Amino acid sequence: MGDLEIRRATAADIPAIVGMFADDPLGARRESPDDPAPYLAAYERIAADPNQHLVVAVRDQRVIGTLQLTIVPGLSRRGATRSIIEAVRVHADERGSGLGSRLIEWAVAESRQRGCHLVQLTSDATRTDAHRFYERLGFTASHVGFKLQL
Repeated sequence: MGDLEIRRATAADIPAIVGMFADDPLGARRESPDDPAPYLAAYERIAADPNQHLVVAVRDQRVIGTLQLTIVPGLSRRGATRSIIEAVRVHADERGSGLGSRLIEWAVAESRQRGCHLVQLTSDATRTDAHRFYERLGFTASHVGFKLQL
């Protein structure tokens, strides 16, 4: 993995992050890398929230991966705090290098450090390779997820 750094994302990282979002069949239909305004506005909201951790993996000053970790205090499970991992992306040039595992390991360790009792994530039903990846890392497909577009 060389000189890999996982750090908080900055506004300057947003174009690289959005580029990774758009670089797959699902993201190509829903992302607009040529229109940075909504992403920068979202970044400002994320950066202002202490329970949001948008991070990037950087090597040789190049953003090569990202994820967002959200800490959620709750009442269920005896008042357990949980974390949610979202928007995991690895640059196409880095897939298969172990970077995805490193990002998830970082998120799990950060969750433990912040007192979380559970780490959860969702993955689009069509992403079967991602499902195998998460299962290899110890996650179980225990729930059925639902969405309502607003």
